Amino acid sequence: MGLGHKIRTGYAKLSFLSRLACQSHDAKTLPALPCQIMKQDGDRLGSLALFGAGVSGLLGCATVAYSDEAEHGLAVPNYPWPHQGILSSYDHASIRRGHQVYQQVCASCHSMSLISFRDLVGVAYTEEETKVMAAEIEVVDGPNDEGEMFTRPGKLSDRFPQPYANEQAARFANGGAYPPDLSLITKARHNGQNYVFGLLTGYRDPPAGISIREGLHYNPYFPGGAIAMPKMLNDGAIEYEDGTPATEAQVNLLNHPMGKDVVTFLSWAAEPEMEERKLVSIFSPLHRALCSIGNNTVEMGAEVALLKTLNLM
Repeated sequence: MGLGHKIRTGYAKLSFLSRLACQSHDAKTLPALPCQIMKQDGDRLGSLALFGAGVSGLLGCATVAYSDEAEHGLAVPNYPWPHQGILSSYDHASIRRGHQVYQQVCASCHSMSLISFRDLVGVAYTEEETKVMAAEIEVVDGPNDEGEMFTRPGKLSDRFPQPYANEQAARFANGGAYPPDLSLITKARHNGQNYVFGLLTGYRDPPAGISIREGLHYNPYFPGGAIAMPKMLNDGAIEYEDGTPATEAQVNLLNHPMGKDVVTFLSWAAEPEMEERKLVSIFSPLHRALCSIGNNTVEMGAEVALLKTLNLM
């Protein structure tokens, strides 16, 4: 039974006894009782009851908020992504570094089945660099003229390699958890870029009273707080080709290049047409305006020519 309910029940009983005592005093059937004092005490107890009810309500709201946080995960901050502005484009050096993070850290568990090697050409690598990268993998192809499958070096048209043969193999290797495909992950999650960055950088020790089952890891941004994926972005986890320090500190985006870079890469993978779309949205109205002016000029010229033909000018 809650504190507020107990106080309200006690207040009701005391009010009844106060009225009974006052009536008895007027009827001369009971000794005189300090009715005024009991009324004042009742008023005080009523105020206390209201206070208790308010505290109970606040505690109830806090419980609901905590339950919602546990179910859906802690709300992630909104980070200042450099490519979010209407006139902003992707940081292509960051895309290249992010692809490196994906290759060395993420690709052993997570697929990107919708991305081909040729998609990287002109975005993060030259065509020659991408061909060399693709040739490093072996692809099962065929059948050949004898009806048999064979392996060959990868080429630009091939998709990124799959880390597991099928879903069952992926679950078996990850304790029952199925690592999601990352091709569209920043579109498939609410508040995509911010969520992925918060998740990758949000690992911490569980608070007092919270126990995490063996094999899971505490992350307040993950729904339920317990995630099978361990913390992957650690100091010196990779060595960037361009010499950028691979740090783990997470004061802001600039101080966490691994998290920023891999999320920038995943954002590009989910929305590779973003830059073109922004250009179209900017120049399309201008183009329409110029076309409208041109059409009006042509129409005016045609009218002048017609008038000259009719010797009216």
